[in-house]
Amino acid sequence: MKALSSQLEYELQRFEAKPRSIETLFIGGGTPSTIPPKLYEPIFTLLKSYMAEDIEITSEANPNSATAEWLYGMHQLGVNRISFGVQSFNDKKLGLLNRAHSGEQAKKAILNANRTGFKNISLDLIYATLGDTKELLSHDLKTAFSLPINHISAYALTIEEGTAFASKPQMSKETLKLTSWLFKEIKKHDFQQYEISNFGTYQSQHNLGYWLYKDYIGVGSGAVGKLNSERFYPTTILEEYIKNPLDIKVENLSEEEIKMEKIFLGFRSCVGVKSELLNIPELKRAQLLVEENKLHFSEDLFYNSNYLLADEITLFLSSS
Repeated sequence: MKALSSQLEYELQRFEAKPRSIETLFIGGGTPSTIPPKLYEPIFTLLKSYMAEDIEITSEANPNSATAEWLYGMHQLGVNRISFGVQSFNDKKLGLLNRAHSGEQAKKAILNANRTGFKNISLDLIYATLGDTKELLSHDLKTAFSLPINHISAYALTIEEGTAFASKPQMSKETLKLTSWLFKEIKKHDFQQYEISNFGTYQSQHNLGYWLYKDYIGVGSGAVGKLNSERFYPTTILEEYIKNPLDIKVENLSEEEIKMEKIFLGFRSCVGVKSELLNIPELKRAQLLVEENKLHFSEDLFYNSNYLLADEITLFLSSS
């Protein structure tokens, strides 16, 4: 936490942060609920003068470690949004995913957050795992919507190298049919889909900041920051980070890379893509997609209503 504070001081200077200039704060990537609120106090003290009046402050939390006391302490610090890593309310599936909490613990944690005073509560659900059925996922959704939440993130299980499931590729069972069905079911509850994996009656302002390609400070081992055309990568090795939190690699983004990222992010979210970003051949292809009802054009922006096609649309526009 001391290393984190050291890097944060450095980044505030690098970004030339001004008073009330920080619009959102997100505590996550790991399990923030295992850290006592008292240890966050120096960071909040350091950031206090930079926070906008209406700042959104989110913390991720695991149901088994987000105690009523922890939730109260974080609320007192100013955290006003909680995102729970629920994944499922089915105990058998949670065991399969190596989760340390039960479905009942997840419900209790969400109700405790609501009682503490959190108005914005989100939960993560994982789908497309071995053994998933529409019946199981329907029960997860029914339970989720019986709770005081206003946001859901739905992620398909993906198998990546170096993870616990790397030797079990059979764990992932995603199909377009299942994903489309799940998304429709979530939207039936008036939760608007505003990005490929995010739905809610409330839209996370922090998430939107990335999709709008705003600059962001990334603090901590393995965090990422972006300022103009530079991206910053602190070391991912925790012990090395503690020794030297300013060991930060810098990546210089080309104009073409920035353009492609803006197109990709715009089409996988409600942000859209500005027409001025596209060259003449790309504009012609985009117009063709409008004629085929694959894209919608309004006020100099191209919008994609089927986020599952974001990659394909981006590749089609950029094809030579």
